[in-house]
Amino acid sequence: MTASIPRRVLLRAMGATVMAAGGLDRSPAQAQQPAPWSSGTEAPKLKAPPNACDCHMHIYDSRFPVAPNAKFRPADATIDDYRLLQKRIGTTRNVVVTPSTYGTDNSCTLDAIARLGATARGVAVVDASVTDAELKRLDRLGMRAIRFNLVVTGATTLDMVEPLSKRVNDLGWHVEIQLPGDEIAGNADLLQRLPSPIVLDHMGRIPEPAGVDHPAFGLILKFIDRGRTWVKLSSAYQDSKSGPPAYGDVSKVARAYVHAAPERMIWGSDWPHPTERADAKPDDAVLFDLMADWAPEDAVRNRILVDNPATLYRFE
Repeated sequence: MTASIPRRVLLRAMGATVMAAGGLDRSPAQAQQPAPWSSGTEAPKLKAPPNACDCHMHIYDSRFPVAPNAKFRPADATIDDYRLLQKRIGTTRNVVVTPSTYGTDNSCTLDAIARLGATARGVAVVDASVTDAELKRLDRLGMRAIRFNLVVTGATTLDMVEPLSKRVNDLGWHVEIQLPGDEIAGNADLLQRLPSPIVLDHMGRIPEPAGVDHPAFGLILKFIDRGRTWVKLSSAYQDSKSGPPAYGDVSKVARAYVHAAPERMIWGSDWPHPTERADAKPDDAVLFDLMADWAPEDAVRNRILVDNPATLYRFE
């Protein structure tokens, strides 16, 4: 991992230089071919910079067996479906995250990475029985982290986090954690002593309406100051009470994260939005356009969409 850049230096540089790549396209958005599992058809107003990365999405494919205890069993959301989403919002890199549906079987994700090619990386789900040989194999095939979904429980548990963090740290991997904000506050000691970098899913699942006043938000900023914690700006709809299109309550949290530590932020679509009903999927163009509000400066957005993912997931 690269050394943490002091925030004062980074923000001064970003304030002084506005990058030409990316930016908000003020021309009317053009209609695009609809992408399955996403509402709307218009392109975002925000133009994605070259090599923009969607750091959190899933593939579901009925060719691969579902875990017996799976709580989510969505319909197929395929590579071809996702390519339509990429065409619509303009991202070209992506990180495929093994969903809870498949337990510790990463076959579907590995198949997706192989088919997407050099522009894709992955996040695996493993438990304490995983061998070092298997972790090395997953690394060769494009995996860059392991995930602990501790909101939708099943394949992994909290007591697995520390020992597995030690094992994957030698590979240059991080641990990705989805944990309710209340439980982040309750497990602060554990999270602070993990040897590997940490990525907190979905903005740390900060409860609303407490938002930035919730104890977990201040703790996450302290974790970030230690130089090894990252936050995914994703899934605004899950914890929002105010709802679309602005998701004003969660947007306040996102803006505060970006203001505090843009060098530790990444963005993800969370497509195909498995927590949302099939007839009530969010509009991915609206979700992508939130970045213009959360990170108004081109240079900051470029950092979040391009540079940070390149470092974290080791894109060439």
